[in-house]
Order: sequence, then C-alpha cells, then structure tokens
Amino acid sequence: MKTLLSLRKSLYLLGVCAFTMGLFSCSHDENQVEPTVSGFMAFNLSPDQAVVGISLSGNTLNTPLPYTNYTGGYLRIFPGQRSTESFDINSGNTLASTTYTYTPGKYYSLFVTGLNGTYTNVIVDDGLDTLSASSGKSYIRYINAIIDSSLSQVIINDGEGDVVSEQAGLNSVSSFVPVNTGSVTISIDNGDKISATRNISLEESKAYTVLFLGNPAGMTPADSIQIRYIENGTLTVDSSEAKIKASE
Repeated sequence: MKTLLSLRKSLYLLGVCAFTMGLFSCSHDENQVEPTVSGFMAFNLSPDQAVVGISLSGNTLNTPLPYTNYTGGYLRIFPGQRSTESFDINSGNTLASTTYTYTPGKYYSLFVTGLNGTYTNVIVDDGLDTLSASSGKSYIRYINAIIDSSLSQVIINDGEGDVVSEQAGLNSVSSFVPVNTGSVTISIDNGDKISATRNISLEESKAYTVLFLGNPAGMTPADSIQIRYIENGTLTVDSSEAKIKASE
C-alpha cells in the first residue's frame, strides 16, 4: 500500500488503538480485537448555521462545528451502514439526515451545506487510498458550497498551466488531482456576483481541500464569498506517521 495517513488522537466510539491505511486492527489487549475503523472528517459550510452538530447512528460527535470550521482531522469511526445526521446545536433541530455505508480503512468527508431551511449532507469517499507520494507533487480538490443556482468557473493554476478548469455548481466536489508543489492560484467566477481569487502555497506530498463558501444574495459578513483550504494529510511511501493539520 503506497498511501498512508495517520489519524488524529481524537477517538469516536472506539477504545484507543492504532489505525493506518494498512488496515491494522485495534485492541484493548492481545486477546480482544475490535473492528477496523474508517476515517471521518466533517465541515460546517452553511452560512446561516452558527454551530452544527454531527451524529452517527444516534451518537453525537464531540466536536461542535462553527461556520467554516471542521473536525481538524480525521476521526476514527465504526464502519458499516450508518445514519449520518447534521443538526443545529442551539435548537437541536435536524438539518439533514443521510444513510451512508463507510468502508473499513477508507477516509470520508461530510460537508454540511445549504441555507434557509434547505440543507444537504454531502458525503464523499476521499479516495486517499488511490493516491501516492511523488517528488515535487501535491494533491488538491475543491467543494463549491456557495449558495447559488448558477454554474461557476473554477480554475486552479500552478504556474505552468491550469490543473483544473471546469464549471461547478452548488455541492460539486472534485476528485484529488496532482499539482506542482509551491504556489498555486485558485479562482471561482460566475460572471455576476461570484468572483474570488486566492494564492496559496502547497507542500510536497500533501493533500488539500479548497472550500468555496458564501451566499452572494446575503448581506451579512458570513455571506461573503470566501476561498479557504485545509490540509487533509501527508501521503507517504512507507509506514512512518504523517501529520494532519489545519490551514486557512
């Protein structure tokens, strides 16, 4: 297996154990082997939801998510078919509920998107087990969570050319693509109220998610069009642990 991402020490519904993409099992002692786990990362990308909670199979994640925040890394969860719910922390009202099957040893992202009573749990298999470290290369993907019905042009340029140039609607999530390490320019534009550009610096062998956020029809600071990004983790070609940290 060429890809390895270590998980944070945060633990959800499991005893302390080791977890890697090599599908190591975990146990409290030599005689008790617990199920292999999945990696789970969640984001609050809904401009009118100040703090969102997440529950899996009725068990609440211990990480409330303010708008634009995420879990800070992948959490360990039990695999299998799980009800996945996002809810308003203040009122307890459900925002969106989805049933999803999580596979052992894979990594998943949940993006809570939407506005004004219409919300979506966008769950994707991040596909990190299909990527491998390469000299001078990073990986990047995006989600368009901007509240708008139009298609926007998304461009990611690494100085040598466009590695991404395509139209994306609300809740579009791209696959990770390789990009030259170093400075990249990211832009989104629909020819109207959506227009933003940002330059970021990528490190070798790391995977990043770009977040397009905002509500062009709104009037509050939370509605402003933003481009943020987070670091999903570091790809490796051996069994050394990789650090996962947040970036913005």
